Amino acid sequence: MNYLLIFINIVLLVSGQTLWKIGIAHVQIKGLKSVLLAMFSPWVIAGIVLYVIATVVWIYLLSKMPLSLLYPLQSLAYVMAVVVAIFVFKEQVSILRWVGVAVILLGAALVVK
Repeated sequence: MNYLLIFINIVLLVSGQTLWKIGIAHVQIKGLKSVLLAMFSPWVIAGIVLYVIATVVWIYLLSKMPLSLLYPLQSLAYVMAVVVAIFVFKEQVSILRWVGVAVILLGAALVVK
């Protein structure tokens, strides 16, 4: 159950970041005023809500599992973000980044063992 919650936490975090990127995609950030205006985009607000939910899940997980396991597993959010970048934002990912993704996956696998 806790590993499912870790996965849910990762999905919430990456989804929140994705919504933020969508929310600011057409905003020109030129100063504090434009940042504050961007904060009221429905996309950005939805991302903040997901982050709040992710934080509640994270606090629960911290009460049940060791930080030395949880934090390295949360690095899987980086892997999921690369997948989202490819499919949602149509980004090109270099071979070197894929090597980095493989290293993260290997590290997460070692932490679980």
